[in-house]
Amino acid sequence: MPKPPPRPRTLNDWLTLLDKQRLPVTQQSQLLILRALADSNKSMRDIAELMQQCPTLALAVLREANRQGGGFHEPTESLENAVSRLGLSRVETVLKQLPSLNEEEMPLALRQIQLISLHASQQANGLFGGRLARLWQEIHWGSLLFLAPIWHLLAAFPELFEAWEQRVLVKGQAASRVEQDELGVPLLQLCLALSERWRLPAWIIQGYRLLLDDRRLLVKALHIARENEHPLQQQQHLDNDTHLRRWLTHPANSILLANGLALSAHYAWNGQHSLRWQRLTGLYLHLPLADLQQLLHQQAVLSARQVNCSGLWHPAQALLWPWEARHIKAAPPPAAKPTEVSAWRQYCGQLLAQPSPFSNVLQLTNCAKQALQACGMSRQLLLLADRNHSRLIVQQHAGLDPAAANLSLDPQQSQVLRRLLSSPGQLRLTPGNIAQFSAMLPGSLKALFPGEHLLLRSLASNERVVMLVVADQAGASMSDAQVQAFGKTMQCIERALGSFARRAR
Repeated sequence: MPKPPPRPRTLNDWLTLLDKQRLPVTQQSQLLILRALADSNKSMRDIAELMQQCPTLALAVLREANRQGGGFHEPTESLENAVSRLGLSRVETVLKQLPSLNEEEMPLALRQIQLISLHASQQANGLFGGRLARLWQEIHWGSLLFLAPIWHLLAAFPELFEAWEQRVLVKGQAASRVEQDELGVPLLQLCLALSERWRLPAWIIQGYRLLLDDRRLLVKALHIARENEHPLQQQQHLDNDTHLRRWLTHPANSILLANGLALSAHYAWNGQHSLRWQRLTGLYLHLPLADLQQLLHQQAVLSARQVNCSGLWHPAQALLWPWEARHIKAAPPPAAKPTEVSAWRQYCGQLLAQPSPFSNVLQLTNCAKQALQACGMSRQLLLLADRNHSRLIVQQHAGLDPAAANLSLDPQQSQVLRRLLSSPGQLRLTPGNIAQFSAMLPGSLKALFPGEHLLLRSLASNERVVMLVVADQAGASMSDAQVQAFGKTMQCIERALGSFARRAR
């Protein structure tokens, strides 16, 4: 199996990679559309309608039609116009250049995000298509292709979808922090840059610019939308802010609302994010929340009937479940592999050996680091305290930025560090107490361990604290069994420190 490319960390590198990324199509879709292209009885509109159920091909044809050069300055906004611009022969060439896979070979993350786009398109057509009939093409294609930059992202790195579900939806971590960890750049900034490079429909570009540059307008509208049960007050607020009223009623906002509704419904219909988008859409359409929710559920059912949901999750399924049920569960912690258990026992055996087998502190701490890795602590920092407890110096580190090797901490600047150095002890940080202790930790330490799950343990030799260990499992939650394994490893390290001190004398 080919090794996946390394993830870029800058905007330019991401643009270069994703611009070259070719999305696959299913063999069934490819054959169906190739036959339609060869059928002289099919019109341009017939062919464009067939392509609607193959978002990958729709995007490829639209991008090809909007490339610079070719004698057309204005980008086309609809697939039918794109097919007319290219001609059937060129469309056939574009289709044949795309990778063709069996459905079971398609990346699951790509199929899931495209299902969300199809759901968004159905919501947009059902909620706004009738009210804005003259703009049907812009609404349909804008809502379907709004998430197209993310299609390419997940085709290149499918594991990002599960990371987003687990860290943002399940654990409630800030999306901005997850994006920085996983991508190195803000996701919206990347989506906007790709949309502009590919000359996607203007409403898509406008939607990303709104999310990036006009958040104050969005926040003001959300505050007004919360008063859904008081439409008269809502209208008074809008009448007092003509700029906000003009912005809110712009047709281009329909595709942003549709995608916000579809994305948030992927997790839960009654989640806070979903309710915000529902209230905002209700304000846009001047509908009570209950009436809007009924329309949303109807459109979701229609969407589920029209698309292939095999092996995927469609929010319409949740309409049959208890209201508080969730289909996304916290991922179980990975079980220790037999080789890891064996390695952990081996390293602990070295630490417990009598007399101490280590010639110097570096050898001892290196064995300690390996024991911690074997028990599942992927990120760790081992710091030695000086004689006066005035400085903590890094002795070993793993899974962290190389700059961690130069870290030096002043315990006097942290109440937590002072407490841990006063006597041996352990502090386990969780979402339940992170707010209480986070402000008492040095900023440089928190920067190395982003997340809400962390273990800090101080170890003593001859009744004096000599070492501080900071470790976690890449920010993931830890079970009680994993914390106990960490504690046993610490006991082995502490005994090794005592044996080494006696040997040195």
